This record gives sequence, C-alpha cells and structure tokens, in this order.
Amino acid sequence: MSFMQRFDIICPCHFGLEAVLKREIQDLGYEIARTEDGRVIFHGDPDAVVRSNIWLRTAERVLIDCAEFEACTFDDLFEGVKAVEWERFIPKNGRFWVKKASSVNSKLFSPRDIQAIVKKAMVDHLSGVYGLSHFEEDGNDYPLRVFINKDHVTIGLDTTGDSLHKRGYRPEANEAPIAENLAAALIMLTPWKPDRYFVDPFCGSGTFPIEAALIARNIAPGLKRYFTAKKWENFIDRQLWSDNIDEAKSEILTGSSYDIQGYDIDPEAVRMARDNARRAGVDDIIHLQERPVSEMSHSGKYGFVVTNPPYGERIGEAEDLPGIYRDLGEAMKRLDTWSFYLITAYEDAERGIGRRADKNRKIYNGMIKTRYLSYPGPKPPKRKENA
Repeated sequence: MSFMQRFDIICPCHFGLEAVLKREIQDLGYEIARTEDGRVIFHGDPDAVVRSNIWLRTAERVLIDCAEFEACTFDDLFEGVKAVEWERFIPKNGRFWVKKASSVNSKLFSPRDIQAIVKKAMVDHLSGVYGLSHFEEDGNDYPLRVFINKDHVTIGLDTTGDSLHKRGYRPEANEAPIAENLAAALIMLTPWKPDRYFVDPFCGSGTFPIEAALIARNIAPGLKRYFTAKKWENFIDRQLWSDNIDEAKSEILTGSSYDIQGYDIDPEAVRMARDNARRAGVDDIIHLQERPVSEMSHSGKYGFVVTNPPYGERIGEAEDLPGIYRDLGEAMKRLDTWSFYLITAYEDAERGIGRRADKNRKIYNGMIKTRYLSYPGPKPPKRKENA
C-alpha cells in the first residue's frame, strides 16, 4: 500500500541503555523522534522496519506506532482505538490481538480489560471498513502491544515476534545467562574495538565473547532468525527482507586476526559456549577454556575484560563471592594496562575488588537492579604513522 510509507517506529530496550540504542539507530541512518525511559522512537518506512529488525543489537523489539492518545476511562480507550485507520495495517483476514498490555501511573490499569476493549474497538472499526460482521482471522499474525503511562496510550504493532535478544545461537544456556542484547549493549558502552584483546573470565554460555565476535565480524544479529512481519505482504514487501538479508550477508567481514577469549571454571559451561559460538558462526575467532579467574593472565597489553561475574543469586553461592571479587581485583593488578567492565548486583563488589569504580551505571537486568562498574585502563600509545 503506497499511502503508508512513513510512520514512527518504537524500539524498547533495557532501562539505562537508551543512549546506546539511539546511537545504533542513528548509525543505520534514521532520525530520532524522541527518547523515553526504556525506549527510543524514530521515523521510518517499511524498509526501516526490516533493517532495524535485522541489524539492531541492543533493542528488545521493533514496533510500529499505530496510535497515541489520552484515555482516563474505558470509553476514552474504546473511542481512541476505534478512530484509528486499522485497515492501513491489518488486512481483512489478519489475526490480531493484544499480546501485552501494561499500565503505569494511570487510571486504567487492568491488563485484561485493556486487552478486551482494544480488540473490541478494532473489530468495531474494521467491520465497518470491510463490511464484515464476523472476522475469520485465518490469515497472518498481527500482534499488538499497548502501553499506558500517566493516562497516555500508545499502541504498537509488533513486527518482531520473539524478542530480538533471541539471536538463534543459544538454544541452551546456563542458569543465569545474560540476555544477548544486554551483553551487546554493555560491550558497546566501552571503547573496545575489534583490534583490541577481549576476555570474559566468567563466560558461562559464551554470550559476551560471541556478541563481541559478531560485532568484530559485522554480522547482523538478526540474520539467522524469523520475524513476524516477514509474512505481512499487505504493506511490507517480501522483497525488502531478501534484499536486506543479502546486503547484510555481503557486509560480513571474514578476517580472523581477532583475540577474543572466554574462560569459565565449569567445564559444562565451556562446552555449551563452544556449541553456541559454532552456531553463531564465530567459533574460529573465539578461544574458550576451562580456567578460574584466579589464573587469569594475558601476554598482551591494553586489552578489555567485559564480564558478568556471579552475584549471589544462585543457592550456596553467596559465601564464595568475597573470594571471587578479590581474585578479580588481583587480576586487575596483574593486567594493569587493561580496562575492566563488570555488571553485578553484589553490593560489596567494589570492596571485594579493593578499588572504587571510575563509573557506576545503574542498569536493570530483567527485574534485578544491577550496576555496571567501569575501571578504564590507560590509553595505548598512539601508533606512529608511516611516513
């Protein structure tokens, strides 16, 4: 449908990481409309929907902003939804429903009632447009997400499906894995570049080293997964998907001169990490081994450690924490030109390490309030340019 080429696109993300996502969207060439807590909104078209699903490393999902209005009563909600031109998005046989409704500081707060009223108002509008008294809904899926914040309603059409952190390389993970998009964002918050050493001494199922390797190789994180909007031929041309996937494949860098490492004390975690790296197509540039943090060493200088050490959420782990963080502090002394970045919910992390972090950023990892501690090392000396 040619009359619907421009819209606003909403990308939710982890709280505290909006700036990283904003930079990613700008790097794709799109203009930011606004940034809110936990989401970035930008102007785009059907091609932008496709590209952002394939390329964004730090977003949760990609939503088309279908409607925004104020609603203090269910009547307001019904009328606001009914006034939207839903035929721009949903075809006659589309299967549509409110997948999720959430409300913060608003008069309307029952998710179930919000879901039911939005659906009813959409049916009311579309039956008038399509001249149907009954919808078969035997076509493609068009899931919606409704957010109400201080009585302001936003309705987003979910183009993604499973959250974008599901890259497809990690069907199995250890007990407390870090989400792939959060790991990518934490790496992107550091000045690490692919020509520098990268080590994760608590690598678990390998997420940090794998995300670093995907960045190093310029592999689009969405290349190996499925998206709900792939089937929407009513306003997103299927050709856009194949064109963008071909383009992303052509932009992969094939070099192998990277030094990306992961260790873990658990042999099962290391096995899992190797399998995941192979599935991600980066096992040739990641070195994984069974090794405790107390034995962490590296012959190179000016490298980076980005890691998610244990923080006591597993049973019986709490008594080990002081020793783990002390070992980390000792490793920092040995690798005195290196930069260390760690995400943790352990209150005494800095005391255990024996050093205050230069920067301490609050980030929510799921429902766990964590801190991202930065210990930047010295900058490497400038390389002398060849005359």
